[in-house]
Amino acid sequence: MHHDLLIVEDLMLLLLHDEHGTIAGAGTLHHTLGGAMLVELALRGAIETEEGGASLNGPRVRAVEGAVLDDPLLRSAHAEVARKTQRAQPLLNGVGGGLRETVIDRLVERGLIRREQKRVLGVFRTTTWPAEDTRHEAELLARVRAVLEDGEEPDPRTAAVIALVSSSGALPGLHPNPKWSSRVATRAKEIERGNWGATAVSAAVTRTAAALAASTAAVSVAVFTAVQ
Repeated sequence: MHHDLLIVEDLMLLLLHDEHGTIAGAGTLHHTLGGAMLVELALRGAIETEEGGASLNGPRVRAVEGAVLDDPLLRSAHAEVARKTQRAQPLLNGVGGGLRETVIDRLVERGLIRREQKRVLGVFRTTTWPAEDTRHEAELLARVRAVLEDGEEPDPRTAAVIALVSSSGALPGLHPNPKWSSRVATRAKEIERGNWGATAVSAAVTRTAAALAASTAAVSVAVFTAVQ
């Protein structure tokens, strides 16, 4: 099992269709991936949000000095935040831009997905990334379904993944997808808006992460609406 994956890698695994190898929620993908990086940094205590000053662009985010980050992707995202204090929306672009290929490459290297290239109509070359080893994803999906279907309290990482997949609009299309119902839909939206449960809310770092996940959702909705 791959217990050392970043949230952004777990997220990409769920967004990739196991058989077809296509990516769900592609229209807002860089926002969603950027959100996953910011949420992970928040859960590790490496960034904070400033209280007050609510804005459509989300809270102001600043880097915490001296944060020890063992992954180059996290270090790069932290450096982007450290450049200047700014609101969540521009940070989602700055952190999430170009992440897609990097994250996919890491999943291929781990043997979790494979890269397939083929020509459509003998002319257009397309690349897909079907599943190779589904054990980690199955474990992750089981935790997601336990929270959405059975009402279990999520741990912060699972809450973050649910919030980000929900904000991308891809939740109903997961394979195997949660048994869709009004209760599941309501639960997913609650988590998307930052209601991560009494245990989680007691921690300041988790509140920050939940606020950033909610900001990512708001930005994704705004972007999706604008392109319709």
